[in-house]
Amino acid sequence: MDLEQLKKDVKEILADVLTKSRLRQGQILVLGLSSSEVAGGQIGKASNIDIAEAIVKTLLDELNAKGIYLAVQGCEHLNRALVVERELADKKDLEIVNVLPSLHAGQLAAFKYFKDPVEVEFITAQAGLDIGDTSVGMHVKHVQVPIRPVLRELGEAHVTALASRPKLIGGSRAL
Repeated sequence: MDLEQLKKDVKEILADVLTKSRLRQGQILVLGLSSSEVAGGQIGKASNIDIAEAIVKTLLDELNAKGIYLAVQGCEHLNRALVVERELADKKDLEIVNVLPSLHAGQLAAFKYFKDPVEVEFITAQAGLDIGDTSVGMHVKHVQVPIRPVLRELGEAHVTALASRPKLIGGSRAL
C-alpha cells in the first residue's frame, strides 16, 4: 500500500468532512478505523499498524492545527472505548477506564501520537468519520446527519461520516 497516497486521501476526506460537518474549535471528531479493511482484509483480522499510524497521525496533525479534538474508537472487545487526550477527558469529566489496546484494537497509533492519551468509556462527539464500517454512530450526538465524503473509499475500506445538528422541536406553531 502506498502510504503517501493514503495520507493524501485522508487529508482530502477530512477537509470535506470538516466543511460538511462545520466542526469548530473545541469540538470532537470520533474516528472508527479498521486498518484491516483499508488493507483489503476483513475487519479485525488483518490489522496493520503502518496503515493505522499513517491515518491517525495525518488526522491528528490536521485537527490539532484547527483546535479540534480526535477520539479514536476501539473495537467491540473494548466495548468501543475511545482514546482521547487527558486534557479532553478532564475538561468534559469523562470516565477514564484502564485498558491498553492490542494490535487488533487499532488504537495503538493514537497512544503513540497523542500527547497524554487515556481511554474513556463513552463520549458524545459532534461528528464522526468511519473508515471500514466500524459503526461510530453511538458516539455522535443526536441528531445525526449522514455525510457522503468526497472519497467513498480509503484503500479498500468503505468510508462514511456523520455530522450532528440541534434537534428541531415545535411544529406548525413554532418558528
